[in-house]
Amino acid sequence: MTHQPSTPANTAPALFLFDVDGTLIRRAGPQHRAALELALLRVTGLRATTDGIPVQGMLDRDILAEMLRAAGASRQVSNAQMSSIVREAQSLYRGMCPDLRAKVCPGVRRLLRCLLRRGLPAGLVTGNLSRIGWRKMERAGLRGYFGLGAFAEQGRTRAELAARAAREALKRRLIAPGVRVVLIGDHPNDIAAARANGFLSVAVATGVVPLEQLRPHAPDILIRDLREFDLEGVLCTVWPSPASR
Repeated sequence: MTHQPSTPANTAPALFLFDVDGTLIRRAGPQHRAALELALLRVTGLRATTDGIPVQGMLDRDILAEMLRAAGASRQVSNAQMSSIVREAQSLYRGMCPDLRAKVCPGVRRLLRCLLRRGLPAGLVTGNLSRIGWRKMERAGLRGYFGLGAFAEQGRTRAELAARAAREALKRRLIAPGVRVVLIGDHPNDIAAARANGFLSVAVATGVVPLEQLRPHAPDILIRDLREFDLEGVLCTVWPSPASR
């Protein structure tokens, strides 16, 4: 027999957390990388690119740190300048971000509309810096579906960001303790972040990692795109606890 956790009347039975790039939108253009590169140049005078850095699944602050290292900056310089670079990159991207409405991944709008209609809260867990992530959602026409988020400057790892988003939902009484948290992403790092927190992991093959390369990481649910996402199944099925997996 299946059941949902008992929750107060004013809270939702589940929280849905989404990665951004490759999960909600894809092929968003070169402007994000360009903003990081130009910000680093303006703040430090150093020329550096993201070439050769495996940016997929990384946090923006880590990408900037790798860029600084490749440009020959010391750790002391990197630490001292990082906050300024982060501010500059976010400011630059707001003016550079293109219209992203045509870049929304298949099934995203349908699922988000369904969550909104059901009163199920949705949030972001992304390696993007906060103003970059929210700007992408604005330009994709998705901003109104998300009430909270956790971003690159707010934690050291994606697992920390996922935990932060869940804590924020609890603090705002969107969910009660013990309810299901679902983390949806397109990269093995998203799967690992869900597992580290005991969240249900949903891996979607709309990013750069193919379905067959996601499979060995053993997400709870593996789908080609969000058109295949079974919301009722997720809400009604009793999933094993993290310790028993």
